[in-house]
Amino acid sequence: MKIHHLKLINFRTYEKIVLDFNKNFNIIYGNNGEGKTNLIESIYVLALTKSFRGSVDKVLVMNNKDFASVEGKVENKYIDTYKIIIKDNGKKVTVNSNKIDKLSDYISKINIVLFNPDDLQIIKDTPNTRRKNLNLDISQVNNSYLRTLNSYNKVLKQRNMYLKSMYFNSNKSKDYLDILTNKLIDYGIKIYELRRDFLQVVSSKVRDLYFKICGIDDLNVVYKSDFNGLSREDIINKYEIVKERDIMLGKTTIGVHHDDLIFKIGKYSIRDYGSEGQQKNAIIAYKFAILSIFKEQIGSYPILILDDLFSELDKTKINNILDLINDETQTFITTTDIDRINKQFVDKSDLFEVFNGTIREVNSDERGI
Repeated sequence: MKIHHLKLINFRTYEKIVLDFNKNFNIIYGNNGEGKTNLIESIYVLALTKSFRGSVDKVLVMNNKDFASVEGKVENKYIDTYKIIIKDNGKKVTVNSNKIDKLSDYISKINIVLFNPDDLQIIKDTPNTRRKNLNLDISQVNNSYLRTLNSYNKVLKQRNMYLKSMYFNSNKSKDYLDILTNKLIDYGIKIYELRRDFLQVVSSKVRDLYFKICGIDDLNVVYKSDFNGLSREDIINKYEIVKERDIMLGKTTIGVHHDDLIFKIGKYSIRDYGSEGQQKNAIIAYKFAILSIFKEQIGSYPILILDDLFSELDKTKINNILDLINDETQTFITTTDIDRINKQFVDKSDLFEVFNGTIREVNSDERGI
């Protein structure tokens, strides 16, 4: 997976830019606040139709403009042109000028793995944050997962609404509740199995990756679910046990919408006992594990974005991380200090300097190559 060409119009601070990228390594450098993250955000938006910053769509549009567009020529088996247009009333996505009606059908066409400093929240924040991140990772590898998840959430909403109505009207049919419960269980089991299988592969990889980064070989990722180790019959019985409690509370108290994943060194949770450095290295190992899963399951590496990865890391760990990147992976690195990156890596990369909302490629004469 490679993005060869990018065109932005009215995106954030960029009124119009057109860039061509190295198929392997691209370094984007400049001071903080100059627009580095805006650039890699546009690639992320092109792939996944939304920002990793949690921003509402309208803030992606430059002030006093009616729309923003991101267009890219992306190579997988073929080179296709992808485009997303963002307006106040919504988004439109096209592939080779053909409109895609459902965003869920578009996601997974461009695969991307991002590390951003805010990713520490995957460990620090709530289970909901970890589930959202996990959902995004699996949906890129398996498009049917997103459809199943959407169906689960739709039935969950219906069940919760019906539970609330049963609380106020005891004559409501419990048979209909059972129908909703069985549908929820069917979708939930599919989601559970896909999450379990995905995280089993992740767990088999992160220990070695974490060791390569920081010399500790005891990292593992534990999947926590209400469905762990249960048959369908066991799960049905579990819902039956909590049925009256669900009616009383007006919500579904068990299910895969409560799932969590726990990062551990040995038997200790990194969230509770790990340093910020350990947490950061764990997330980096997790991201590189996902990178290899893409290669194994869909046949190619995704685009890799490392946004401000090297801040607060020593040169040894920086070099250890760079050693994990192979020549098949198109990589984008943002940094405020290019001198912190090993010269051999810099020499084989295309360099882009960002200054005051403008971007220019640094030519070979300036670099002394």
